[in-house]
Amino acid sequence: MPGSHDPYADIRPYFDHEVTPVLQRLLRSKRVMDAVLTHQLGAIPSWQRRLLQPWAQYKLKKELSGLATVEQFQHWLEPHIERLLTSTTTSVEVRGLEQLKPDRAYTWISNHRDIAMDPTFINFALHRAGWPTSRIAIGDNLLADEDVADLMRLNKSFVVKRSVTGRREKLNELSRLSEFIHQSNVQGHGVWIAQREGRAKDNRDLTDTAVLKMLSLYGRQDKTPFSEAVAALNPVPVCIHYEWDPCDVLKARELVAVAEQGEYEKQAQEDIRSIMAGLTGFKGRVFVSFGQPLTSQDLESAELMAAAIDRQILDMTPVTEVQKAAAALLDRNFGAPASDVGELLQQRVANEPESVQRRVWQTYAAPLLSL
Repeated sequence: MPGSHDPYADIRPYFDHEVTPVLQRLLRSKRVMDAVLTHQLGAIPSWQRRLLQPWAQYKLKKELSGLATVEQFQHWLEPHIERLLTSTTTSVEVRGLEQLKPDRAYTWISNHRDIAMDPTFINFALHRAGWPTSRIAIGDNLLADEDVADLMRLNKSFVVKRSVTGRREKLNELSRLSEFIHQSNVQGHGVWIAQREGRAKDNRDLTDTAVLKMLSLYGRQDKTPFSEAVAALNPVPVCIHYEWDPCDVLKARELVAVAEQGEYEKQAQEDIRSIMAGLTGFKGRVFVSFGQPLTSQDLESAELMAAAIDRQILDMTPVTEVQKAAAALLDRNFGAPASDVGELLQQRVANEPESVQRRVWQTYAAPLLSL
């Protein structure tokens, strides 16, 4: 349990004085070293990788040995992120930041498409514009692996304890989370949080009012009204959109299983596989659109706030050829492809059952169907 001197010790991002011991712990992890070597030397045969392993380990340890702050770690990470984005996107288009103030701590409330890449793209957009990067809310279901948890908390992530059971325990954890987000804001740290728990696998971006009510819990003891509590956090909707979703078929299979069988049972390590697919898969054009700060009228209730966020996110969602081709395929009821993009969509699902094919196209077409 967190100590009284540091009530957020088990959920907050790591502080600067913790960076060196955490990095030393990660460097001792065989799994981390194997993953890094596979990423850096993946183009060469595995037997050669094994021969190069001592050299690569020495090189990595030397690179990381001088890092003593979170900012230094993020600067070290920057070229690796740049290479990842260059290899998996054709462009990253950022919109709307010029209407906001870089010296203000905002609470970014975005739609949720990809586990790791959503906050990565938002922080990339902020960093490229010369803004401070934000703290990132991430569910503890993704942090069961200690190495993953260490890496995420080094990179400004904080933990949302979704696995807690019991009504009182859950309320206590949600209140503590709300207090941490409020404290972050007061200290000048922006925060990213998804509009709902879990990804919108059908691409229908609807805000869960429970997330918004959580944000206001920090004011409960002082009986601060909802509108006043959330207004202090400077909430701004953000829309992130991927032209191509590397996890599109995986999501469609899950949605079809739920529709046909009433449930879907995740396999072991499935979240990690989704993270890796999202990181390394091709995304085409990516759009990161920052909206307008919510007005006092928007914040009168959680329901009005959710509707305002949903409206802004839908308005900021770009219309792409992929969406149009998906809508055309649905209208043509598995007829001839509508375009070159339509052929690509058909190729992506060629080996899938008809129900999964339709689900993929419905998901891509969802923003158009919502207009």
